[in-house]
Amino acid sequence: MTTDSTPATGSLAEVLSALPEVAAWQLVPGATGDTLLVTGPATAEGDVGGAGPVSAAHAAASGDAAISGTDLAELPALMRLLDETALLTIARILDRTRLFRGPEPRTAADVVGALGVVPRHAWIVRRWLGTLVEEGRLVRDPDTGGGYRELAAPDRAQYARARRTLDAARRGMGYPESMTRFFLAAADRLPLLLQDRTSLQGVLFPEGDTGTAEGNYRDSAPSRWANHAAADLIAQEAHRRGKGGQPLRVLEVGAGVGGTTEAVLDALRDTGDAPVDYLFTDVSHFFLQAARARFGAQPGLSQALFDINADPVAQGFTPGTLDVILAANVLHNARHAGRALAALRELLTPDGLLVLVESCKEHYQALTSMYLLMSPQPDEEGWFTDLRAGQDRVFLTEEEWAQQLDGAGFRTLPVLPPAGHPLAALGQHVIAGRPRPDHGRPDPARVARALARLPGAARPTRVHAVDRVLPTTASGATS
Repeated sequence: MTTDSTPATGSLAEVLSALPEVAAWQLVPGATGDTLLVTGPATAEGDVGGAGPVSAAHAAASGDAAISGTDLAELPALMRLLDETALLTIARILDRTRLFRGPEPRTAADVVGALGVVPRHAWIVRRWLGTLVEEGRLVRDPDTGGGYRELAAPDRAQYARARRTLDAARRGMGYPESMTRFFLAAADRLPLLLQDRTSLQGVLFPEGDTGTAEGNYRDSAPSRWANHAAADLIAQEAHRRGKGGQPLRVLEVGAGVGGTTEAVLDALRDTGDAPVDYLFTDVSHFFLQAARARFGAQPGLSQALFDINADPVAQGFTPGTLDVILAANVLHNARHAGRALAALRELLTPDGLLVLVESCKEHYQALTSMYLLMSPQPDEEGWFTDLRAGQDRVFLTEEEWAQQLDGAGFRTLPVLPPAGHPLAALGQHVIAGRPRPDHGRPDPARVARALARLPGAARPTRVHAVDRVLPTTASGATS
């Protein structure tokens, strides 16, 4: 059985079919080589193993304390105001192309061409059109199927009022003042940004300043809540392990401007249970330099480059050596979420803890700003190769994250904030899990040895064992 979405080479299939421990497999393409995911025959699962519990309720209480005094009931309406401004910005830009001022339907390709959008950002325009249809501000022509018409665009006065409202909504959400300037500057530059004639990095990090980005990932009410809840989970893990006197080995991947790092380091410092070996990593030297300037030479804190889309072992990491892995607002950038999770699971000790902070709901402000940072690179042949393939989307839902964690070999903990919490509807979630005990996963090293006799071009660059091979598209197609 395979669930490979690409045509399998006969020799690869023959080798894998000869291995009784391999029940299913999937070949995941990548810029630095293909990855093979293998799973064994289904077996009964035992308990989570020797890992001690962490309290989701305690972590949620820490999140609540971090936003004490915030009127949570107002936040959904404030977020909608931010979204409304983004929708009007999109509609105004589309209206200025004059494509929708007549009765004839226009295609996404027509819009991309009229705006001069470079190929790597074309998905954003397609997302714009679909979103406007969902919001009842654009009609998808039932006869042509791929055409759009009847755009509801704001006039100048309506758009000006929306931009003035933006600042009040920003303040209510807890964003810093610089976020208003960022949102407006990105909106004003959108045509140039879509043409790659200017860069969003220059708007988000003016003259190398990280203050606006820090405010985005640290100061808003949803971010403060999630950061402190995640920090509490890690502090609880430090307390559980502290009796042995060994340093708590923490890897933070995609740490960026350190919005979550600060909360975690403070929480670990407050526990005083054990020394900490904390490795702050990112794919960019820029963020490592910023972290050195921001956090200084704290004991146990170091920095290194790390790419979530590349093999951790090839980057110098040793399997089974980490107690905690933190990934805040980064794993949605993994080209294949399951592959990235499987690689991270292999770095953890058998009772280790993985903590994710992820946006699980699309907010329209991202459509006019942060999404430009998530487009594929100009030289990148593919983009997402997991269930998001061909869907023009970045974020996974909390249910999809749970499925990906389960397939990669994690037992998930309760998702935070819990259902019914006022912040749950805003979509910023803390999702944690522990490695599930090995219950029949193939040995990746043995599989790699079996494949060694294949020609170099037919061999995958790396092999990861998973508990389940998940479909690569939402349709669930298998072969």
